[in-house]
Amino acid sequence: MRICLLFFFIFHVFDVTAFAKTFPEHPQIPEENADEQVTMIIVLSDQNLSKIKELIQKKYPEINICWEYKKTFTGFSVKGKKRDLDQLVKEPYIEHAEPVTTFQATVEESVPFIGGIDARGYFDAKDERLTGKGVKVAVIDTGIDYNHRDLQKNYQGGFDFVDQDKDPMETVAKDNSRTIHGTHVAGIIAANGKLKGVAPEASIIAYRALGPHGYGTTDQVIAAIEKSIEDQVDIVNLSLGNDVNGPDYPTSLALNRAVEEGITAVVSSGNSGPNIWTVGSPGTASKAISVGASTPPLDVKYLTLSGFQKKIPAESLFNSAPWTTIRGRIEYAGLGEKKDFKPSVKGKIALVKRGEITFAEKAKNAKSAGAQALIICNNMKGRFTGNLEEKLDFPVVSISKEDGEWLLKQLNKKSFIKTTIRIEKDRLAPFSSKGPVTVTWEVKPDLVAPGVAIDSTIPKGYMALQGTSMAAPHIAGAAALIKQKHPDWSPEQIKAAMMNTAKPLYDQNGRLYKVFEQGAGRIDILSAVQTRALIYPASLSFGQFHKNIGRKKKEITLTLENLSDQEKTFVFSKPHYQKGVQWQLPISVKVPANGKREVSVSIDVAPKSLREGLYDGTLVVTAGSQTIRLPYLFVVGEPNYPKIMGFEFGLADQGNMYHYELYLPQGADEFGIALYDPDTLTFKGFLDWQRNIPGGLLKRDISGQFKDIPNGVYKALIFAKKDGEESSYETTIILDKKILKSQ
Repeated sequence: MRICLLFFFIFHVFDVTAFAKTFPEHPQIPEENADEQVTMIIVLSDQNLSKIKELIQKKYPEINICWEYKKTFTGFSVKGKKRDLDQLVKEPYIEHAEPVTTFQATVEESVPFIGGIDARGYFDAKDERLTGKGVKVAVIDTGIDYNHRDLQKNYQGGFDFVDQDKDPMETVAKDNSRTIHGTHVAGIIAANGKLKGVAPEASIIAYRALGPHGYGTTDQVIAAIEKSIEDQVDIVNLSLGNDVNGPDYPTSLALNRAVEEGITAVVSSGNSGPNIWTVGSPGTASKAISVGASTPPLDVKYLTLSGFQKKIPAESLFNSAPWTTIRGRIEYAGLGEKKDFKPSVKGKIALVKRGEITFAEKAKNAKSAGAQALIICNNMKGRFTGNLEEKLDFPVVSISKEDGEWLLKQLNKKSFIKTTIRIEKDRLAPFSSKGPVTVTWEVKPDLVAPGVAIDSTIPKGYMALQGTSMAAPHIAGAAALIKQKHPDWSPEQIKAAMMNTAKPLYDQNGRLYKVFEQGAGRIDILSAVQTRALIYPASLSFGQFHKNIGRKKKEITLTLENLSDQEKTFVFSKPHYQKGVQWQLPISVKVPANGKREVSVSIDVAPKSLREGLYDGTLVVTAGSQTIRLPYLFVVGEPNYPKIMGFEFGLADQGNMYHYELYLPQGADEFGIALYDPDTLTFKGFLDWQRNIPGGLLKRDISGQFKDIPNGVYKALIFAKKDGEESSYETTIILDKKILKSQ
């Protein structure tokens, strides 16, 4: 977990809409190093792999072909000097090329909560209980501890794409490079011992594509998807992702191909919430099931400051002592370093900011100083979840940056805080990535499932973790149960069974979450295995309507499937009236017993009558006593989102580096952070720069590029060029390299 400090007094970022002076035109960003070694994914237009391989090796002898792809698409991953790869991608047989990026591995109560245990009371055609028996589930992850007593019965082999052998064991190390993620995911799907997963008798095939620290690369992940097709698995789970929000990224294309081969693909949407446009590849794959995270029943803690009605949600850090009904006076202690705690903190609740040192160090310092508990406020917008690096008998919670700043403004010598606890469930987790997908404007995620405080297996033990990584395997396990009951069903039918029967979720204010936040809703396994009707596709993405055109009609064909032994009538209800939008729907459609019928639904949109933006909702269809909700989405004009957004700046995990992050929904051909003198607006240098950035979240740790820029206050121009057009964002940054630790 990155620990980053937004240092208010040393280099705080102030958001401003404009400066009194106008920036001069910024210089060109520096040239790239043509000798830099680069790895790329190459998609070929020519299907003759051997022929193209021979051509490449002859013409570009210094380019190495790393992996060959035949089942997901025809192509390679290649490594070589940038100058050579720049020439290679111009060859006529190259259809598409992308630089390799990095992926990160981003039960006890959650399984019964979503109907997993109740589903075991139902039987398949062989009169076997629904436990996932006979279903092969591939887990593309960090490997698994196949010696774990809860997984020994399920493990059926696999492959290691990191070390390239047949032993997909987790990374075993005494330092922090060790991994536990894949074992945790596998346990949620199919643990069969002390813990019971969703499908406890499913077979687990482990593909280790993420190595030490939980990191892997595009080519390893695609190679694992290829292997899952070759091994003819039924379900594949990928609790991993990157921050590239795009439908045509190679991992998304590979996953779509796996679905076409009959594999139900389940993937986590990402942990980059709460903003929209944050879903990442391969969670953007059209045909896969992208999964966001919701909350199971939880004891939610709220902090209240004396004299105020405001309730501040607080979340316990893993490995800390329980935060019960703690109350007491509160005192601010800076970054939580030893020197920040005054003797007066004894017996009080300490409030510190995130960053510079680990959570465990902050907690130990607070405990040593005599504080009764610790509150850590975020240094970036929004809330965060975390864990102490070791167990500590001391209560610690986290709160959002906004709530932390509010608390700081209110503090005085008499400030008293108390805790109230209430049980909440079925809320969207704040970290859960949201859609829609850029370019295609598709609904993602498709579903949500419990992903907060999920207890499952880890090497030699058990641990509670959270993230969309924990949500996805709930869906993979559910898919295994449905596949056991209906072995002849396609991935689209399995996906529809879960989406058609999902439970729509509402926030704490009673607002229905948007479809690009929750998809169809939270999985209800029992309803999914009992369903007597299906409609697919299970969501309707009508795409984009440009403002400069007249009325336009878009149509989608739906398949209505009756799974009962009697004729069934499907009745369509029109969505709420919206000026400028006309729906054309069948009123009712009769479908024979165990039969199917195709029907068309369409919308006729007058873009000039509507504001630019995203339009979403639910199309409701009744099939006998069953209600099916189909989420829909369309876009009018150019979506109203900044081309550069969410810029944050602070200290990285390592105290000798800065960290920044921001969203580039469209990506950028050129990107830079230009620094200027705040008085004269004289250009002083680039804080950082990059080229050919894919769309999504950009995160960078930096140190060396700005070594010649002195300490001080700077006006910063953050700019991104895409297809000849430049977008920019202006702010103020204060640099003080004295705070950076020596290398």
